[in-house]
Amino acid sequence: MVRVYLAFTTNFFPWLTIIVVFPIATGFFIFFLPHRGNKVTRGYTIYICVLELLLTTYAFCYHFELDDPLIQLAEDYKWIDFFGFYWRLGVDGLSLGPILLTGFITTLATLAAWPVTRNSRLFYFLMLAMYSGQIGSFASRDLLLFFIMWEFELIPVYLLLSAWGGKKRLYSATKFILYTAGGSVFLLIGVLGIGLYGSNEPTLNLEILANRSYPVALEILFYIGFLIAFAVKSPIIPLHTWLPDTHGEAHYSTCMLLAGILLKMGAYGLVRINMELLPHAHSLFSPWLIIVGTMQIIYAALTSPGQRNLKKRIAYSSVSHMGFIIIGIGSITDTGLSGAILQIISHGFISAALFFLAGTSYDRIRHGYLDEMGGLAIPIPKIFTLFSILSMASLALPGMSGFVAELIVFFGIITSQKSFLIAKILIPFVMAIGMILTPIYSLSMLRQMFYGYKLFNGVNSYFFDSGPRELFVLISILLPVLGIGIYPDLVLSLSVDKVEAILSNFFIENFHE
Repeated sequence: MVRVYLAFTTNFFPWLTIIVVFPIATGFFIFFLPHRGNKVTRGYTIYICVLELLLTTYAFCYHFELDDPLIQLAEDYKWIDFFGFYWRLGVDGLSLGPILLTGFITTLATLAAWPVTRNSRLFYFLMLAMYSGQIGSFASRDLLLFFIMWEFELIPVYLLLSAWGGKKRLYSATKFILYTAGGSVFLLIGVLGIGLYGSNEPTLNLEILANRSYPVALEILFYIGFLIAFAVKSPIIPLHTWLPDTHGEAHYSTCMLLAGILLKMGAYGLVRINMELLPHAHSLFSPWLIIVGTMQIIYAALTSPGQRNLKKRIAYSSVSHMGFIIIGIGSITDTGLSGAILQIISHGFISAALFFLAGTSYDRIRHGYLDEMGGLAIPIPKIFTLFSILSMASLALPGMSGFVAELIVFFGIITSQKSFLIAKILIPFVMAIGMILTPIYSLSMLRQMFYGYKLFNGVNSYFFDSGPRELFVLISILLPVLGIGIYPDLVLSLSVDKVEAILSNFFIENFHE
């Protein structure tokens, strides 16, 4: 008993394996539950999600040292002897935030999926399977395991898109899988190339690979392969066109998972693999990343007002805000990278909330197009209020998390030692134009939906305002958005040591060359 107690209260307990496997393992029991409507199924799923979130929080609170930039809670088990394939898991300051975000958003998305009644057992099982795949991606310390988790997570998304969605759901699901599977080919080639290069003993261990150096031409080839894979998922223009179609057709709980977590996997991969493993190539490509990120902010901000579909408009705003993450990663400064990591968390909360609000509005009026809406402020004042507040968070209102994240990215560009003076003036100027365009599409969306008299003059007896469940979901997201906006160290303190470690390794690498 003493040994069991000591194992459970020390870092030798396999916390991460349990956290990764628990959602999908318990998800299989859904198919054996008594089928009484979908009350039992959804209650069980929410219970599992809450338990998983509490387990994750406990493990990180009591077994993770914030001031240690090294990998913690590490696990390393031989899995397949023939390939020399290991089950390697571990967390550091970079993966801590995305894992907690995954748990938080998945729990709320499960609660948001309350109205789903058609084949609800499969729906909730797929959400739990997606949960395991996403946490597995963020916790992987082996490149092949990272690839497997990356691929595994696509299957539930495809099924959620193709079975529950709008009229064009099969088209959007097919487009999603073609884009992401195409990107995964480049990821697999990069993983195998980097693992097999220059050694009689092939290794896919991220700690060992982070200390390796490659010929410049080969490193650039690896970098391009990984960049294409992560550019599809992030998404980075011009590989973004799957995103608006997917969001336009998907059920809003699926949209919460896509916008809140799935896009962040691409940004995480850029930092974890492109920056950490391939620093010399990253220094060569970083000016191009900054230029593409700036173009993305402007392009998506200009495209968004032309979208009639409410969810497509929010999707283009997501593409625009992801531009700040790309710029932060490209700045190669501790300020810029910290801003990018903060934006990953901030945008995860805000985009999930906006898609949930879009879905709850659709549930009431059965219209998905903005030019068919109007006058909703009076019949549904609570949704109107929360939609307005979270739209302000999206356009980076001071006091909200989006403002702090974008401001830190600004400072990152201005203080970058690699940028020329003209770039330090021009890039922030263009970014500022993008930030000016954001209120145009956000506020015009609010005006078209909530003001005027179009629907208010029609038959509105079936309208009902936000219920306790919906208010709980929205306030649960709003509180961290305000909390991070007022006290950003809530998130920045998690990753500050890891950011310094990545950049010091980067500058040492460049110094040797």
